[in-house]
Amino acid sequence: MSGAAAPPTPRRFGAVNWRGLGALAGRGIRRFFKEALESLGGPAVSSLLLLAVFALAAGGRAEIVPDLALTAFLAPGIAVFVLGHAAFEHAAVPLLYDKLEGMIGDLLAAPLSPLEILTGYLLAALCNALLVGAFVLALAFFFVDLRVYDLPALLGFALAVALLFALLGTLVGLWAERWERYAMAESFLVLPLGFLSGTFFTLSSLPEAARPLIAFNPVFHAVDGVRYALTGYAETALLPGALGLAALDLALWLLAWRLFAVGYKVKP
Repeated sequence: MSGAAAPPTPRRFGAVNWRGLGALAGRGIRRFFKEALESLGGPAVSSLLLLAVFALAAGGRAEIVPDLALTAFLAPGIAVFVLGHAAFEHAAVPLLYDKLEGMIGDLLAAPLSPLEILTGYLLAALCNALLVGAFVLALAFFFVDLRVYDLPALLGFALAVALLFALLGTLVGLWAERWERYAMAESFLVLPLGFLSGTFFTLSSLPEAARPLIAFNPVFHAVDGVRYALTGYAETALLPGALGLAALDLALWLLAWRLFAVGYKVKP
């Protein structure tokens, strides 16, 4: 008679559960590619239409700043706005969906720490948003006179603004208890940050009293940095804006981590 089989032993993951983290992030990325036509095609079409409308409306007066075509001025800001909106959407929607469908309980029961859960959601949102932003920008190169003047600035500001909106989306996904709240946050948070970011106007064209308000918007500095990287034109010093974005990202990341750790609106 053979001996009894040895009982199964718990899987050891080490300091980081890389397998679980990869599975969570990969789930979000697979969702994105299942709807790739909508996820990539929608932002691309809307961005090109915006560029076309402004170019046609301006006619022969197609300059906002000297020696820079209107479309070249607008394209970097539009790409940043599309990138940020995609990061917000792909962070908030999966988290809210998991909450409403009850799947968040299975995730909390998995051998994943709060930091790993947050990182999984953020990685998926960042990958998806950067793909959207890169696709829109690649299309813009075919229609607009752009070239990369500063690749580190382009990558750094793009990543910083994508992380900013992904963290905002995560916080909204935790806070919202129904889809109406997500739509409210999109209308009263994401759209104002995008439209008041200097995408469609220069800081110098505003009244003196309005300039500090616009400069206080962190997305303005991301737009200014990406615009400089693609056109060589910037309205402000890039380093203070980059440091401000990094500090804000860190503060929001710590807040999101703390909320996951205490189970804010995800634990009964």
